[in-house]
Amino acid sequence: MSVTNLKLNPEPTPQSPAQVIALGHTASPGIDSRLSRLAATAATNLLPLLVTLTLLILAWQLTCSSPESSLPAPTRVLEESWELIAHPFYTGQGVDQGLFWHVFASLQRVALGYAMAAAVGVALGTLVGQSALAMRGLDPIFQVLRTVPPLAWLPLSLAAFQDGNPSAIFVIFITAIWPIIINTAVGIRNIPQDYQNVAKVLRLNGFEYFGKIMLPAAAPYIFTGLRIGIGLSWLAIVAAEMLIGGVGIGFFIWDAWNSSLISDIIVALIYVGIVGFLLDRMIALIGRAVTRGTANA
Repeated sequence: MSVTNLKLNPEPTPQSPAQVIALGHTASPGIDSRLSRLAATAATNLLPLLVTLTLLILAWQLTCSSPESSLPAPTRVLEESWELIAHPFYTGQGVDQGLFWHVFASLQRVALGYAMAAAVGVALGTLVGQSALAMRGLDPIFQVLRTVPPLAWLPLSLAAFQDGNPSAIFVIFITAIWPIIINTAVGIRNIPQDYQNVAKVLRLNGFEYFGKIMLPAAAPYIFTGLRIGIGLSWLAIVAAEMLIGGVGIGFFIWDAWNSSLISDIIVALIYVGIVGFLLDRMIALIGRAVTRGTANA
């Protein structure tokens, strides 16, 4: 039997070439929405501020641009104080320093005085807040002393310490301590009775009650006093340094006044305002973190 037309090696059937499909990268809708919200929030918060600052600078420029004006316009401030603005880290001899070093010296004094005021103020406020006898004995004295202007303490502190630096630190201490004492005492007195009952049921000792009940409950009031105290501290150090001399933003302003450098004074005042704002924000953020958002920011 013969087999015809038999193909032993058939040719393979041709196949169409493979196609490469490019997959486009699509952004996550969640990321896009978050970016949109952040941009909207930034525009909502910053746009009014930028418009206000622009209007204020324009009003300042128009008001002080005449040759008869005793205060310099913004353009003149930039022209006369450009070296001061451009070189804040300049280091010279003695008090001839850049603005950063003057601010840094002031912040060091504020840090020491404010830290002592915070520690002593919280302790005394706790004592006055939880003891009726201590409140009757100490609160009238505190109310009298807190009305004394900060600079009125400076001559007494100079007589006691015989040196300008500790005298300025004492002025910071005596200025910042009163709002801390008063707000801490108010916070201690406003602890809910239910918290005290829970402490009695759990039989907490004095240290446990102080750490677990008293401080957390009074923390919003304490940080309100701390915020007021840091603002008063920064105000007092600028005024005190005008009198004690040395390196510091207050002495820089007074020295610029004696040298008739009004533009330098304006630049220094801008520094003072920005640093004061940052100090307040720092205490507010710490307060929100400690109190879990119950302290005012």
